Amino acid sequence: MDDETGFRVNRLRRPSLAQRPAAICAGPGQIVVYANPGFIESFGPVSIGLPASEGILGLDRAAFDLLDAVYRTGRPLGRWVERDGAPWRMTASPRLDPETRRIVGVAFNLRERSDLPLPPTGPPAR
Repeated sequence: MDDETGFRVNRLRRPSLAQRPAAICAGPGQIVVYANPGFIESFGPVSIGLPASEGILGLDRAAFDLLDAVYRTGRPLGRWVERDGAPWRMTASPRLDPETRRIVGVAFNLRERSDLPLPPTGPPAR
């Protein structure tokens, strides 16, 4: 089925925002300090309090390089990463101290490829 932009929409499984894994990491060690229900379901509650690279199993090294780059540069970034061999879209944004504007952590979420619109199949729907 096409949406108003002409993109095919995958309606088989569209998780809510709460079901998509999301977390907040603090400090240069990327300690997971907050996780939403989707993150806890995906990676378990034991990952909270651990460095992301130790507690988030199944993600490739590119995911943790992305977190480090966002923390270092202060710029939001996104990229495709592998999670248990499947492509996932990871986006991350810096968390700033409201008073000093210094970077104190990184917020990120993961989105399954099947959760994204599919490319158009032909001319846009009218």
